[in-house]
Amino acid sequence: MKSLRIALLQISPCGDTDKNLQKGLDACRAARAQGADIALFPEMWSNGYAITARPAARWLAQAVPAHGPFTQGFAALAKELQMAIAVTFLEQCAHGARNTLALFDRFGAQRLLYAKVHTCDFGAERALARGEDFY
Repeated sequence: MKSLRIALLQISPCGDTDKNLQKGLDACRAARAQGADIALFPEMWSNGYAITARPAARWLAQAVPAHGPFTQGFAALAKELQMAIAVTFLEQCAHGARNTLALFDRFGAQRLLYAKVHTCDFGAERALARGEDFY
């Protein structure tokens, strides 16, 4: 039976969505070179989850579309590397922004889009929209 290797990418974000995209792509390549089958990012990788250190208007403006260049960069890389990638991001949505994970299979197809359902009713997370379901 073949083992399944998961890369838990505990890396620090850069504070900029484009830089986080590039750093994330590089980390996935390194993980695959070490034999990983799946790469898993820390929560809200696109903006670094530094929501308590900045005014809400500033970090909410960093939300990205679920099917935009940020996520599609990881979809393309998943296909290229033949490795599943679970990337997290601050998603633009109809009700503001939400804490979301997209899972791409090794063919680059999106298999899951999950927005956090239970957000805190205090602190900075109060500004986030909730997801709609558990999958």
